[in-house]
Amino acid sequence: MLKRAFLMTGVLTLSYAGFVLGAVPADKAAQLGRNLTLVGAEKAGNADGSIPEYTGGLTKAPANYTKKGWRPDPFEGEKPLYSIDGKNFSRHADKLSEGVKAMLKKYPAFRLDVYKSHRTAAFPKYVTDNTVKHALTAKTSNGGLTFSGAHGGFPFPIPNDGFEAMWNHLLNYNGLTFEERYRCYTVDSSGRPTLQTEGDITQEYPYYDPAKPNTKDYYAIKGYFVGPARRVGEAILLIDPLDSYHENRKAWQYLPGQRRTKLAPDLSFDTPSSAYGGAATWDDMFLFSGSMERYNFKLMGKKEMYVPYNNYKLLYAANHEKDALKANHVNPDLVRWELHRVWVVEASLKPGKRHLYPRQIFYLDEDSWTASLADKYDGRGQLYRVGVNYMTPSYDVPAPFQGNFSIHDLVTNSYVINGFPVAGKKGILYPGHPFPARDWTADSLSGEGVR
Repeated sequence: MLKRAFLMTGVLTLSYAGFVLGAVPADKAAQLGRNLTLVGAEKAGNADGSIPEYTGGLTKAPANYTKKGWRPDPFEGEKPLYSIDGKNFSRHADKLSEGVKAMLKKYPAFRLDVYKSHRTAAFPKYVTDNTVKHALTAKTSNGGLTFSGAHGGFPFPIPNDGFEAMWNHLLNYNGLTFEERYRCYTVDSSGRPTLQTEGDITQEYPYYDPAKPNTKDYYAIKGYFVGPARRVGEAILLIDPLDSYHENRKAWQYLPGQRRTKLAPDLSFDTPSSAYGGAATWDDMFLFSGSMERYNFKLMGKKEMYVPYNNYKLLYAANHEKDALKANHVNPDLVRWELHRVWVVEASLKPGKRHLYPRQIFYLDEDSWTASLADKYDGRGQLYRVGVNYMTPSYDVPAPFQGNFSIHDLVTNSYVINGFPVAGKKGILYPGHPFPARDWTADSLSGEGVR
């Protein structure tokens, strides 16, 4: 009965800018922690047990976790239950996204190794406490673009519409702060990888800082690039607001050839990203990032789907160029797929707006609110690009890690993949404290991005 009540097939249309959509009724919110998990997922498993009951997620590191930032696979001994490829995928079609089906049809070597499902997503207590607390107060206005009434938790654990579901994705908890030396590659149709970016990335989520309950921003990211040679000395700074109706993303860029920091408003929306060699857009980050202002978002409901999950083998591989990066797609031997429930959200371009992708479909994992997959369509209505997120929980924090993702171009048969930690460096770290305010200023780029 519960599933029937919450699996929505429609959406409330926000027809004018001043419309305010209120929080869920108290009787529905009361199910958080009972029939629903504390962040709104169905606690029960599915009928045949292939999706297990949620029991709190993975919050304990395995005994062989000895090097901070480098996380061993807690499921290392498990073998695939079965594989799905271009010859047998029709038997599983109801649980596959259109993008995954297209890749299975087009690339003979592409396959899904399906493993036992583990609902590992977990969060600190203050995050789940705030989620429950603010379920009755969080609301959107201005056509879904302004958000208020919550802090430090998922604002809409029981979403009323697609905007609320996407706010949960944008506000996805990834620790208060985060650091990584990372690499981003493009891989052409022949399988040749090209390093597009190596850099030190710093992220902060002021929305999750208990000391900043009135913050106007939810996310900040800063990167200093140390490779390849043509990019050494570059730096960027992006800050995203909670009110994208009245405010735009704040963005700055330091280019060593100019020796100055400049405002960079084009580091947003469908501008091709230099970090990805132009093979993906700025809002392809995490499969979708930044402002929702160009789309209407429709909540299509929830379904069971095969999605990448618990990909420790891929994320922490010792040699990504040699082992992971293959022609047309990532090496299937390293990618773990599991059956999970996802919220399906359709993004349709608003009249008068433009974007490289007039239509997108996002599949949000119910346990983490991470966009696990994305289907991106071109102006002709044809499937153009496929987003894949290799979500891998950092069990010691605890927090899902959603920075390892790929965008596959079905026209050029190439792809870009982001977020690989560099072997021998610091790995993926969570300092757990905010950085000094001066670190999030344009002047900080000028001071550090010099060569």
